[in-house]
Amino acid sequence: MGEDGRLRAVVALAQGMAAAHTPREFWRAAALGARDGLDGSFAALSVWERDHGRLKVLVNAGERAVGEEEFPDAETYPVHQFPEITEFLHERWAGGGEPDAWVETAADPVPTGRVTGLRRRGRGCCVVAPIVLHGRAWGELYVARPPEAKPFTSADAGFATVLAAVVAAGIAQAERLEEVRKLAFTDPLTGLANRRAVDTRLDEAVERYRTDGSVVSLVVCDLNGLKRVNDTHGHAVGDRLLERFGSVLSRCGARLPGALSARLGGDEFCLLTVGPTADEVVAVAEELCVRAAELELGEGVACGVASTGDPIGPLKSARRLFRLADAAQYQAKAGRSAKPVVAGRDGTVVRLADAPPGARDRRRFRDAPTVELPEPGPPDLEPEPRAAPVPADPAPLAWPVEPPGEEPTETALRPEEPTETALRPEEPPSADG
Repeated sequence: MGEDGRLRAVVALAQGMAAAHTPREFWRAAALGARDGLDGSFAALSVWERDHGRLKVLVNAGERAVGEEEFPDAETYPVHQFPEITEFLHERWAGGGEPDAWVETAADPVPTGRVTGLRRRGRGCCVVAPIVLHGRAWGELYVARPPEAKPFTSADAGFATVLAAVVAAGIAQAERLEEVRKLAFTDPLTGLANRRAVDTRLDEAVERYRTDGSVVSLVVCDLNGLKRVNDTHGHAVGDRLLERFGSVLSRCGARLPGALSARLGGDEFCLLTVGPTADEVVAVAEELCVRAAELELGEGVACGVASTGDPIGPLKSARRLFRLADAAQYQAKAGRSAKPVVAGRDGTVVRLADAPPGARDRRRFRDAPTVELPEPGPPDLEPEPRAAPVPADPAPLAWPVEPPGEEPTETALRPEEPTETALRPEEPPSADG
């Protein structure tokens, strides 16, 4: 392959990795790009797992031998069988040398681990290029040719080093993008998912429900007593309580495969599941209530559950499921319930969530339409005039989250301190209202 051909191969490799949307697509693009650039028949990308002392194969691309999987779950090799990844390369770098690639053939007299592998899989030769990231060995790029093909040369090894550097640059970029994605969808205090992540996952979940009937369940919970902890012990202690409850939520959610544990903001958290039955989700919510009550600080949690596995009526949008879970949590909060309230199993939750709030009713369930209807007055009185959908007085725009006689918690939305859970005027009402 001439210089122009190799330049095109580098460009194709970079473009293929840039177009990948998932880690597997990236691994495949890296391996296939290197295989094509080196005129090989097979390529593999492996990562060095230092904590386990092994090379783990991420992808096998091209003409695979019997037993080789494209994305193996457990194809690993102890690094002591391949000492160059830990010893030879380290010595070269320590001496100021570059992490160059090297060539091995099935005919080599010394049966190294790679030579043995070539013979066992019916391949003639291979070139191995270390992938270096942030000054450390990240893994390796492996390209092989069949026995009848021309063996790799030192020039091929030099070009393999270039391709490995391109792959390393792609991995670094992917890691940066992944970090940005995590920051965008992660709550910085608890490490749980944030509201943006919940909205995205919930839309996908409802689409699955419409497509194949998968059960979608949402648990919304409000941590009781956070304001008292903040006022009595300081916000640093309150933050520790939020972190502690986040860990409890994550632990309980782990009982439900694929569950998403999230902090919506303030002292509000949620758990989103797709697949588990409504009874399984309710059982986990009950455990969550018990464990929250056992925390050293705080006053337990008010928990509401809404699931398509219960008789909640038609689900035209993700908003309605959120409103139902919100209404159930409101009932649990108002009634000081030590157990979760479940929409469809409680006689008032569905009606409470679906009925439009009255003129003097301060309920504002999450994502509910902002249009209000005036309450009918006595026959001889005119209805109270409404200048706008937002109450004219400075009362909170949320429902009373503490029973009468208690101080409101931080979940009460104050006009001067909007949160991401507050209703936005520009959001149109959902079709199911």
